[in-house]
Amino acid sequence: MVGLIAQGSAALAAESAPIPTTTPVTVAAATAVPTAAFPTGQGTMPAVMIQTPQLPADEAVSTPSEEEQVAYPTLAAAVADQSVPSNTGDDLRCLAGAIYFEARGEPLAGQLAVAEVILNRTQSRRFGGDVCSVVTQPGQFSFVRGGRIPAAPSNADWRTAVAVAKVALKDAWESDASQALYFNGRGVGHPARVRIAAIGNHLFYR
Repeated sequence: MVGLIAQGSAALAAESAPIPTTTPVTVAAATAVPTAAFPTGQGTMPAVMIQTPQLPADEAVSTPSEEEQVAYPTLAAAVADQSVPSNTGDDLRCLAGAIYFEARGEPLAGQLAVAEVILNRTQSRRFGGDVCSVVTQPGQFSFVRGGRIPAAPSNADWRTAVAVAKVALKDAWESDASQALYFNGRGVGHPARVRIAAIGNHLFYR
């Protein structure tokens, strides 16, 4: 009898030995573990690590950026798609002012070409380093008075000028005068420069 009790005690001790917890169990998804798998008094539940599947870098889901460039079918479509804010930043205000006073009434391509000249000049050491400095540089644009750009009326021509300026700043349309640094009226000419485009009433040079 004593031998049977001793054997029974040894078997019970072996069954109640704690389950090692040093090796974590990894499962592919967060699933509930049935409590019946670990009866009371039969050991402690091992630690469960939930592993979240990670997408490979080349399969990561990306969302389009707000600044993602739109491919427009025509320049007119690009201009029509621009919102005209009531308050404009300095670059937009100065660029739209130059377009308005130099090229209002010109075809959209001619207005964009004027904007391209100004933006190209910001990249040249011979002119100002920003849009407003280029526009107000002494002796460059006749509409500038005392280093200031006159206020333009809030009309359809101004709204078009602002929209064209936004297209130019976004580089949303390739201008025929994309390399131009100078422009003037057709009747003036500029023999010392290489003419690259004639748009509307203006000639464009580099």
